[in-house]
Amino acid sequence: MLHMAWFVGQGYSVHGWQAPWSGRIDLEWMRPDIYLDLARALDRAGFDYIMLEDGLLMPDSYGGTPEWFLKNAWMVPKADPMALVPLIGQATTRIGIVATMTTSFTPPFTAARLGATLDHLTDGRFGFNIVTAHNERSAQNFGLDEHYEHDLRYEMADEWMDVVDALWSSWEDGAIVADADGGTFADVTKVHPIDHAGRFYKCRGPLNVAPGPQRRPVICQAGGSPAGRGFASRHADTILARYRDADAAKTFRDDIRARMAAHGRDPDDCKILYLMTATLAETDDLARARFAHQGEEVAANFEHKLAFMSYASGKDFSKLDLDAPLPEIRTNAAQASTKALTAGSGKTLREIASENASGGFDFVGSPDSVAAQMEETARAIGGDGFLISNPLTRHAVAEVADGLAPALARRGLLPAATPATTLRQRLRAF
Repeated sequence: MLHMAWFVGQGYSVHGWQAPWSGRIDLEWMRPDIYLDLARALDRAGFDYIMLEDGLLMPDSYGGTPEWFLKNAWMVPKADPMALVPLIGQATTRIGIVATMTTSFTPPFTAARLGATLDHLTDGRFGFNIVTAHNERSAQNFGLDEHYEHDLRYEMADEWMDVVDALWSSWEDGAIVADADGGTFADVTKVHPIDHAGRFYKCRGPLNVAPGPQRRPVICQAGGSPAGRGFASRHADTILARYRDADAAKTFRDDIRARMAAHGRDPDDCKILYLMTATLAETDDLARARFAHQGEEVAANFEHKLAFMSYASGKDFSKLDLDAPLPEIRTNAAQASTKALTAGSGKTLREIASENASGGFDFVGSPDSVAAQMEETARAIGGDGFLISNPLTRHAVAEVADGLAPALARRGLLPAATPATTLRQRLRAF
């Protein structure tokens, strides 16, 4: 069986504004409806969670100005996804909602309080996608001249998680007694300061809100660098991974599981979901034709890929020779994403930017064929599931929820409803 989720890759932003079947984006891009439609459809389909990306900057890494990003509504405008969480929670009954939180610029107390609040409001279906933020412009919005060094960011995040976990544990079980007759709502002997004083953070505590149904909201993480893997193996309940082939994905999974075991954790307590796109049609031939057409559009508009690579790496790809072999790109930004997006030994930048490849698994075919491809790939990797990263439109949602999901269910890959009530229980059900 597979764990399934959907990655909303531009977060609370503008989706598919130039694509067919995208609705009136000019009128409704700030409305919650598209996210509620997505969540309801995936809830019915049996998905585990949706994940909302976020960013804290006006990007200008491509061409040295925000012009391309603003003109194309790519990664900007972008609103705070946390505001969507309780709305999605009210509109659904089972699916988890994971929203992005940066450790680099958010005080642990603020994050712990927000996490506990949202876990209450979603009946235990909330999770944080923990990021360290990769962009210099983000750092400059929070008083820094440049961002912290890549591995240092993870050292800070490790202590950040220790503080947040301590705050979520600062109320013992049974601290709320709600004894109306005795006149006591909460037992003071079961609520404790944490008195944390570390290398990066100092926090007295306790949290001023009781922990939610999960006590510790689900922690999601996407770091593929050695430092990111170390962090994820200590803290994550689910991991986003971007690989193009099953062998590399299996190597990553084996490494994470070995690291978890070394930390005394049960490797089965963390589910690794691999980013994928699904190009679907009624028949395999139609799907292949659709994929070929998409490839023609990508090749004709390869500047979009160049901008994406610039955003992830912080390097301006508009300044590189399109027809020279792409050199290795070293970055203090998103190292794993940069590596995935620039993969292609000996290829020119034009060739890489013109490829119709997401950097993850790209499956093409009828719903039944794609389900079979996913099963074969998952067996080769060893588990645990996939994260849909198709551009968000209602048409794409219907194809997955009403086409691919039933095909997965027919193969026994998408489980029927489980007795799990919280997101963590759902992830650990199998």
